[in-house]
Amino acid sequence: MFDNICKFLAENFSTDFATWLLGEPISLTELSPSELSLEPIRADALILLESAEIVLHLEFQTQPDANIPFRMIDYRLRVYRRFPQKQMRQVVIYLKETSSELVQQNTFTIAGTRHEFEVLRLWEQPTEVFLHYPGLFPFAVLGRTDDRASTLQQVAQEIIRIPDQRLQNNVAAATAILAGLVLEKGLIQRVLRRDNMRESVIYQEIEAEAQAKGIAQGIAQGRAEGLQEGIRQVAVNLLKSQMPLEQVAKLTGLLIEDVQLLQTELEGEST
Repeated sequence: MFDNICKFLAENFSTDFATWLLGEPISLTELSPSELSLEPIRADALILLESAEIVLHLEFQTQPDANIPFRMIDYRLRVYRRFPQKQMRQVVIYLKETSSELVQQNTFTIAGTRHEFEVLRLWEQPTEVFLHYPGLFPFAVLGRTDDRASTLQQVAQEIIRIPDQRLQNNVAAATAILAGLVLEKGLIQRVLRRDNMRESVIYQEIEAEAQAKGIAQGIAQGRAEGLQEGIRQVAVNLLKSQMPLEQVAKLTGLLIEDVQLLQTELEGEST
């Protein structure tokens, strides 16, 4: 979910990201991983934006990942193969504070080869950096602040000033979801109006995904319950044939206690 939110922000507010990370508001468009000849390692976490002169590679991480350095050099070479004339900036952005040393790694090194990339740990970034551009508002509460609740309220005030209602709703929804990494749900809902967020593209996609997941889980649960009921019925039939409890348990995989309970139920029905 957090990968999808960050990807949405980077792709829909690319100029804000360029201003933040490249130092100038250049126009960037999405670069599909399929253009790099090979299948992406993790398409869900990969964000590639390009202009005529540069490719911006972003990786957002909520948890430390030991594979990040290899992924960085792998994509640097892929981009070079496809666009040897273009510059490339690679930035790994860690969202949630951790003491893991992995979030300090900014090089890939093997014998004879060394590749460097940039790492940003949001909890070390001043919140003011994120309060100037709508596409960065959702990161403010994850920045360096002594009072995240107050920061969220400040972000909410900035969001209200966005004149486009649809844009306002999308930024509010993204802010609420990312704030969930560091703040309680109740507080977030009090500060950010949920009715507005429900109108956002982000919120609707997440609800649809959750609904689909719930349906899939329901089907799986139904299948599991049906299978369990089938096993139970087999055990009942075996008990009715006077098969010893231990053998019934062995054949059905049920615990001996469950088989004993079934036998007790059968005996109760017969009296």
